[in-house]
Amino acid sequence: VFIAADDLGYADLGVQGCQDIPTPHIDSIARNGIRFTDAYVSAPVCSPTRAGWITGRYQQRFGHEFNTGPEQEAGPEVGLPLDQVTFADRLKKLGYTTGIIGKWHLGYAPKFHPFQRGFDEFFGFLGGAHPYLPTPGRASAILRGTERVQETEYLTDAFAREAVAFIERHHNRPFFLYLSFNAVHGPLQATEKYLARFSSITDRKRRTYAAMLSAMDDAVGQVLAKLQQHNLEETTLVFFISDNGGPTPATTSRNDPLRGYKGQVLEGGLRVPFLMQWKGYLPAGKVYREP
Repeated sequence: VFIAADDLGYADLGVQGCQDIPTPHIDSIARNGIRFTDAYVSAPVCSPTRAGWITGRYQQRFGHEFNTGPEQEAGPEVGLPLDQVTFADRLKKLGYTTGIIGKWHLGYAPKFHPFQRGFDEFFGFLGGAHPYLPTPGRASAILRGTERVQETEYLTDAFAREAVAFIERHHNRPFFLYLSFNAVHGPLQATEKYLARFSSITDRKRRTYAAMLSAMDDAVGQVLAKLQQHNLEETTLVFFISDNGGPTPATTSRNDPLRGYKGQVLEGGLRVPFLMQWKGYLPAGKVYREP
């Protein structure tokens, strides 16, 4: 299970020193496994990083070092090059059922669709960002497979629902789940359910950001609980990582004590929270301080 946060700052988790936003479920991955203090992604923006980690290669080596841009501006050849093998391709050959829930951001044309890149199931959107609240007229942006759907739930909650359902369907066979949240990327939107948890935060932007992060933490908790329900913790490797540093001016995400933020190749743009859990195989509560 590969869990990706979007634009999460280095200091935005409790286990990373965050004081005002509790993240108990995400923190539990570190408690049950390893926290990497010096983890680096290969780009300070979304799409190149995703191209890097989905292939295991530096994205400059195959011409994907820039963001794809919005769909109306991206040409038909903008996407992860078709000659690149993805981790879904490799796992599918080994007999895994593969699924992606959430943000793709590796091309819009049909030839770049997750179904063409090793994934058996897809629920999410193809671009780099999406509203979290149900938005009339945006039904085309959310896909189940290749079919347009109208999502009525808060988007982070919907991704949690779909991720849990994927595990439920496939828990008795090898599966690979790429849970690619768009949280906590803008736009800053949250429901009252999550906003109510942070009434003490007076800064409106920070309060909404806190609510969005809390929703993602709840979603991660649901996924971990589903693994536990089916006694899969000792047969499942769980990753949690952010695609780049937080864009502090835009969202209030924090990269303390690092300098810089998303879009910069300073530490704050490239050094990210990274947690890994595999009960019975990886030591619990370990902190790894090497790059």
